[in-house]
Amino acid sequence: MEHRRPEDPRSTAELIATSLRGEPDDDRVLEALHLLHWRGTRDVLEAAAQLLCSPVPRERGRGADILGQLGIPERTFPEECVRLLLELLLRETEPTVLESAATALGYFRDPRAVPVLVKLKAHPRAEVRFGVVQGLSDQESPEAVAALIELSDDPDENVRNWATFNLGTQLESDTPALREALVRRLSDSQEEIRGEALVGLARRKDPRVLEPLVAALHASNVLVLVVEAAELLEDPRLLPVLLELRERPGEADDYFRHVLDKVIRGYESPPLW
Repeated sequence: MEHRRPEDPRSTAELIATSLRGEPDDDRVLEALHLLHWRGTRDVLEAAAQLLCSPVPRERGRGADILGQLGIPERTFPEECVRLLLELLLRETEPTVLESAATALGYFRDPRAVPVLVKLKAHPRAEVRFGVVQGLSDQESPEAVAALIELSDDPDENVRNWATFNLGTQLESDTPALREALVRRLSDSQEEIRGEALVGLARRKDPRVLEPLVAALHASNVLVLVVEAAELLEDPRLLPVLLELRERPGEADDYFRHVLDKVIRGYESPPLW
């Protein structure tokens, strides 16, 4: 499928200047970064590389943001991008820049990033540990999985949530240590994290998930994640609980009802093996 790159009359320098005038979630900044990513030319690569050498942390971080998705949807200069980001991580001390560089490396899924990222897993700043989680996304090596397991116990909710999501949903790895990490998160104080743990254990058909899953389906507030976990577990004992949930009075958004109906249909008409 051919992707048509968006056109914009502004120069690379102008787009970079715009990207530096706000926070990463600012609409103008996001638009400028998107255009730079899509442009993906060598002059964008070289301009981003220059930013990495700036004495200003915001500029170094923005250079990493540019390199992380350079050339999307078909990546350009991936080898140069990974090299530059790894070099930045090894010399950088500013937490916000470390987060940007670690997150950017996650888009490449390059195994060379794993040992560099793992060294930052116990960084005192939560934003850096969050970047490590993003950087290790989809990395299946034992070293990466072990780091994500450790980060799934992180005191920061956001770090813990994304680490649990990576372990439960993103990875194909299935080890006793990984399962035990997910079991620990079943008692997490945050319901979304509990939901991610339910999904991860249900994907792996771990029998320990049935009882907490039934309890979650009976809760006053049921997340879509919980219903998705019920679908993944494929245990017929869940059908009456799901039917009861559908008949429960109260408001539910259209998406939740759509997912619940789909899961119930799957249980009522199981595939023929």
